[in-house]
Amino acid sequence: MTIREARPTDVPVILQLIHDLALYEKEPDAVRNTAEGLEAALFGDRPTIYAHVAEAQGEVQGFALWFLNYSTWEGVNGIYLEDLYVRPDARGAGYGKALLSNLARIAADRGYARVEWSVLDWNEPSIRFYERLGARPQSGWSTFRLTGDALAEVAAL
Repeated sequence: MTIREARPTDVPVILQLIHDLALYEKEPDAVRNTAEGLEAALFGDRPTIYAHVAEAQGEVQGFALWFLNYSTWEGVNGIYLEDLYVRPDARGAGYGKALLSNLARIAADRGYARVEWSVLDWNEPSIRFYERLGARPQSGWSTFRLTGDALAEVAAL
């Protein structure tokens, strides 16, 4: 198993895995991302996201897609893990753990305060996996999101 930074040639497989993740999360029609958009975000003049892939025998088995956030209280960056996904037939082989370990190492090496992410309430296998690694859910916080018409209305204020 190898964990490495994603390359432009990985974009098609990462996009396919994003679609697979959407299917797993019961939102098969929600992905509007394109190979061009993903490539620009990862490898354009000003990348806004980063990705690592887990690879075995030259085939990508999973990926972690992340970006930097910032803690005003800590005064340092952190990593927000947007997506972590391992192919169903590759689960249990350590790919997810290796991808998370890689992100934790990046955070520790760079002096970042944390690695954080969201998980769907019903996703018990993932919740158990994260808890086994020592991650704990954050209580007292709710996620809010502006999209669609509401986003446009607030932008027009």
